[in-house]
Amino acid sequence: MLKTFNGILKNNSIQWVDETPPVEFDASVKVNVTLLEEITINKSQSNGQKMAEALTKISQNNNFANVNPQKWQQENRLDRYIPERD
Repeated sequence: MLKTFNGILKNNSIQWVDETPPVEFDASVKVNVTLLEEITINKSQSNGQKMAEALTKISQNNNFANVNPQKWQQENRLDRYIPERD
């Protein structure tokens, strides 16, 4: 009778979850592997095109058109005053 062992396929090797099959270390064993979940590739990678479109929309709003960058930096920076820099 065939016995089923639960494992995780990672980097082309199987990590056993519950019970480890009784196999000698250097022995070869024929296995059948059934993937129980759909494989998703690069799901965690960001979509650069969507980010570029979002940044373009933000830049078209001109939200910072009336902001003086030098004054904003002086008001918001956390470093100490340095003579002759301002």
